[in-house]
Amino acid sequence: MTPTPPPADDRAAVSDALARLPRVADLLSARAEEHDRDGTFPYQGIEAVHEAGLLTLTVARRHGGAGAGLADTVRVLAGLGRGDASVAVLTAHTLLLHAEQARAGLWPAAAYRRLLTESRRGPALLGALRTEPGGPAGAPPATVARWDGEAWELTGRKTDCSGAEALSWMAVHARTDEPVPRTGVFLVRGDSPGLEIDPVWDQLGLRASAGHDVLLDGVRVAADHAVRLTAAGPAGPDRHAATDTSRAWHLLALSAVHLGIARAAQDWLIRFLQQRTPANLTEPLATLPRYRTALGGIEASLIGAEELLDALAAGVDRGDPAAAERAAAGQLLANRAATDAVQQAVTLTGNPGLSRRHPLERYLRDVLSGRMHFPAEETVLEAAGRAALARGGPRRAG
Repeated sequence: MTPTPPPADDRAAVSDALARLPRVADLLSARAEEHDRDGTFPYQGIEAVHEAGLLTLTVARRHGGAGAGLADTVRVLAGLGRGDASVAVLTAHTLLLHAEQARAGLWPAAAYRRLLTESRRGPALLGALRTEPGGPAGAPPATVARWDGEAWELTGRKTDCSGAEALSWMAVHARTDEPVPRTGVFLVRGDSPGLEIDPVWDQLGLRASAGHDVLLDGVRVAADHAVRLTAAGPAGPDRHAATDTSRAWHLLALSAVHLGIARAAQDWLIRFLQQRTPANLTEPLATLPRYRTALGGIEASLIGAEELLDALAAGVDRGDPAAAERAAAGQLLANRAATDAVQQAVTLTGNPGLSRRHPLERYLRDVLSGRMHFPAEETVLEAAGRAALARGGPRRAG
């Protein structure tokens, strides 16, 4: 059966937003060091992204948005990652939830209209709160929803909640306390009574992304704000698990942020090689073949990763199931390329690359810290190996 492509986007609106992207990236870059050093939230950066129309670019056309697909989303996040990776990550989570609404209608109509009204007035950041302290992968959430006869009451702790202090809405994954528990998503306003932010975020990188813990103590959620409530069957996974398309959006979008970081590191490296003339030389390092060759290796690797992400994203936009299935492998290769590029830049520059007087060490911390958004490499590789074995090898003639 031929996949049905998604509705066409508003190319004029998308093009206008993309045209503003370089200017926004420059604005982010100008404040990134300050927010990283102080661990402060980049409110001005988020405002700039919003004013450029980039924070709601994936809102569906039927809701008055541009309806951007994954390919354009990848371009946006790579550009923002080049300016400030923390802002790019926060933007990514918001774009992903709008895109999920466009595809599958996660939000009830009235709540989504309210969100869009807030988005027209100013930045409305969104976040999906899944992770819990010490929770094993795949386990039911420890956050519990209890029905009191009029509304659900949520109690629990979520961790690594990007943008926690500034989220307008949170999509909280929780389970009910019913005799047969169900799991689902509870839509919670960021200013709800009983919700508290525990400012514990103090990571090596992505310091401005404010991934604090969110504490919920009897937070009330209306009945129609509890969505996709399903029971996990004993013979299989929860039907609420992310679809291949949703997973592909998540993996490729956040991989684009990594490639943006790598391009920023390469930009700085180029300036360094062009300007640095050691005492034992009469010309800058850029004139030496070994440095040009190393820079060429970085360039070739990043071109390959970018082309891979672009191709997979375009395939997902066309509804190609093979592209969605290969997104995890694409994410792994892109992130390897991005990380290697930044590490090579540090190696080529030596002590200056690790000095806090320069941004390269921040790019290294950011690209390493971004691993928290992806499955472990061994998980991706084991799944790829299983898929290869399932396909089998070619039969021998005769």
